[in-house]
Amino acid sequence: MLGLASFGDWLALFATAGFAQSLFDDPAAKGAAFSATIVLRLLPSLVLGPVAGVFADRFDRRKTMAACDTARFLLIASVPTVYLITDSTAFTVAWLAVAQLCIEGAVLIWSPAKEAAVPNLLPPEKYEAANQLSLATTYGLAPPLAFAVLAILERGSGVWANLGPWAEPMVLALYLTAAMFAILAATVYFSIPQISGRYGQVAAKTSSVWNDFVEGWTYMRSRERVRGLILGMLGAFSGAGILIGVGTVYATTLDAGDAAFYILAVFLFLGLGTGIALGPKLIGELSRLRWFGMSIVLAGTGLALDALAPWLWVALVGSVVIGLGAGMAFLAGITLLQREAEDEIRGRMFAFIAVSARVILMLAMTVSAPLAGWHASRRLDLGFTEVEFSMSRILLFVAAALVAWLGVTAFKSMDDKPGVPVLADLWSSLRGRPLSAAVPVQGSGFFVVFEGGEGAGKSTQSVKLAAWLKLRGYEAVLTREPGATDIGMRIRSLLLDSSSGDAAPAPRAEALLFAADRAQHVEKVVRPALERGAVVVSDRYIDSSIAYQGSGRDLGKDEVAWVSSWATGGLKPDLTVLLDVEPQAGLHRAKAGGDGDRLEQEELDYHERVRETFLQLAGDDPHRYLVVPAGGSADEIAATVRDAVAERLDIRTETARAEHGWPGLDGDRDDRAPAPAAERRPEPPADRPESADDYGWSTVAEEAGRP
Repeated sequence: MLGLASFGDWLALFATAGFAQSLFDDPAAKGAAFSATIVLRLLPSLVLGPVAGVFADRFDRRKTMAACDTARFLLIASVPTVYLITDSTAFTVAWLAVAQLCIEGAVLIWSPAKEAAVPNLLPPEKYEAANQLSLATTYGLAPPLAFAVLAILERGSGVWANLGPWAEPMVLALYLTAAMFAILAATVYFSIPQISGRYGQVAAKTSSVWNDFVEGWTYMRSRERVRGLILGMLGAFSGAGILIGVGTVYATTLDAGDAAFYILAVFLFLGLGTGIALGPKLIGELSRLRWFGMSIVLAGTGLALDALAPWLWVALVGSVVIGLGAGMAFLAGITLLQREAEDEIRGRMFAFIAVSARVILMLAMTVSAPLAGWHASRRLDLGFTEVEFSMSRILLFVAAALVAWLGVTAFKSMDDKPGVPVLADLWSSLRGRPLSAAVPVQGSGFFVVFEGGEGAGKSTQSVKLAAWLKLRGYEAVLTREPGATDIGMRIRSLLLDSSSGDAAPAPRAEALLFAADRAQHVEKVVRPALERGAVVVSDRYIDSSIAYQGSGRDLGKDEVAWVSSWATGGLKPDLTVLLDVEPQAGLHRAKAGGDGDRLEQEELDYHERVRETFLQLAGDDPHRYLVVPAGGSADEIAATVRDAVAERLDIRTETARAEHGWPGLDGDRDDRAPAPAAERRPEPPADRPESADDYGWSTVAEEAGRP
């Protein structure tokens, strides 16, 4: 149905324009007739456009579409019929103008009804594929097929030239077009009852058409995502209008001959078709809301490239980029609008886009075309080449800035993954692993993590920090990975048991077990504490997996980071304290009095890679990291950590302290009452490093609120 409708639209447009030309002999009159026919197809948008979408929402969409197709059948068939039964060229031209206006009116009503009907036929997951097929047919297959039919009719005109006026090529083309719309009307009315929409399921409307129009306008203004979609799509059309308006003048600045404009247009449509056909497959699982805004920015980038292009091949690349961005944005925009807009309002949204796009295209072309030739161009010597700089290039810059700004604006208003880096998300999506949006923490808590290699002193420092915070009135939750929950304790035994031998988990299983422990840890311990406003102090977190499994096991840092980010809902520490220690010295401390756990028994080069990765992570994000050499005394390290935490808590919890009456961080330990015995942990013996058992880790989960 969609293919037949698209083919009929293009064939009707070219056939009526060609028929208008055939009525005149003078070349100038032929050109004027062709242009006038196209303009007449745009004019009804200004009059009927504002209320065209109301028909799609107010009446049965199946009957509306069938009625419009029937009207197009009658109007298109009437044009050659009037020509054949009258000898007056003036009357034929007048009727052609009337028919064109009426045909466009029918299209304006039919188009939003068709777009709004797609969700009545398909489940949401099929919208994009259906729109791909529709747009590929409309802009890729239908135009060349229409041209091919007209060319065949022209080439074969000599065969049936003696049959009379009714066998003229354009007359035959119009009758063929009319027949297709008759078939389409019958198909829609008798074969596809599902597209009726909500008509018959709800009470008949009693409001006026004007009220329906106002309701649609109010809906668009009140829905941020719908408004962003429409704004972005219209921005892309404005850039396209400027590009078309300045195209012929701009082409002359490339010193590529008279055919340069047509070559640029061909590459533009190649990019458009590629964007529509391959865009979804290219971006994979990237958020479609993000993809929409990014595609518009891509089109703006192509416009800027064209504005700067010193040679034709650079301009051709720019044209392909414009087409790619425009094609992907149009596909994403239509699909998203079908999902975002309710059934009873959807037709008016599509009608508004159709009308506004036509108006913007006309205005952009009308304004930019005469401006493109204003003032003489100048040649600029760039050293490696000369570029003819003209007003057309300035206008392309203006179009590029406008389109890019509207793309960014639409992106900000529609972004469904705030806080997730755009380029990182795009790169991950291209590789099949889109980044997840962070699950926000509904609370004023603070998250501190201690990281580092074996024997760095993480357990000692985490206990010291938690005790210091409790003395100053904060709820400090001391926890660790793995093993802070019941499930985590079982996973810990699987991961660290040095006697497991051949039963030890494989590298990928090891990474997934750590991620499973971390998911449970965050869900049951960390998030609840942060949402209560507590300070969570954890011995190890995501960066340990990136270092130990990503680098140590050569599983890939990005892959391991993605798994952990997904497992934790994107939760990041507010401060990561990296206790940096030479692997050999740290392992000596960790293995004092024993052989160490399974990870401590790894080769030295394994731990060297772990340390290198920790330092690299700290260097990539210095604001979140505090790197402390682990060679100093425990008290010196603790003082450094306390200073960093105090500075951040002063900023983050100033309001919370005022609201809850919590004490500040000023003053030393000796001006406070000592911590209750239940809150204190014994210091490790001086002759050996700390161990988890020294601090009663079996009670940490209960202390953190473990169920």
